[in-house]
Amino acid sequence: MRQYYVYILASKRNGTLYIGVTNNLLKRVYEHRNNLVEGFTQKYDVHSLVYYEVYSDIVDVITREKRMKKWKRQWKIDLIEKSNPQWRDLYSDVMN
Repeated sequence: MRQYYVYILASKRNGTLYIGVTNNLLKRVYEHRNNLVEGFTQKYDVHSLVYYEVYSDIVDVITREKRMKKWKRQWKIDLIEKSNPQWRDLYSDVMN
């Protein structure tokens, strides 16, 4: 069974946010962290994984990502702080 992820990266607490979707969270975040992905995250130094959700259906995860991208900034911050109030980088948690 495949897993898909919608994730939020941040430059720092309450900093610049990036929302993405992938089927390999470890690999994708590694690419962002090491500037292997040209574009927004590289330009604005957005490398800290602060939130993610897991889905089994590709349509559901893409729908969720598109909705989240349209949210007000405060809604995104509230979502992060609900499960990660310290804005910890969750990358090492995902690795385990």
